[in-house]
Amino acid sequence: VQLQASGGGLVQAGDSLRLSCAASGLRFRDYTVGWFREAPGKEREFVASIKGNSPSIRYADSAKGRFAISRDNSKSTVTLQMNSLKPEDTAVYVCAASRTIITSSMTSGPAYDYWGQGTLVTVSS
Repeated sequence: VQLQASGGGLVQAGDSLRLSCAASGLRFRDYTVGWFREAPGKEREFVASIKGNSPSIRYADSAKGRFAISRDNSKSTVTLQMNSLKPEDTAVYVCAASRTIITSSMTSGPAYDYWGQGTLVTVSS
């Protein structure tokens, strides 16, 4: 299983970015995919997740109203649309996947089996 995150960059506060997580080596529709972020000096933080074969979606409070997660099972990709970015959104964003995760664990990093490399998002003030 391979997960590759892309789409990060340097933007100004208030701008938007669209991150993508491309998956291979798995039956994608069976997998829940989550986005997490890792900022220097901080613990890994859940951002958003989406179930593979149901409409279940979860957002961190910090992402609600600004971020939107979606998936295209035909392309094995999950997209995280991030709007109204803030300097505190600066982090490396990583996508993760799990086939066996239960809905109540969608926000929990340890519940995910596979992790990709991250993409850096830097938001300047």
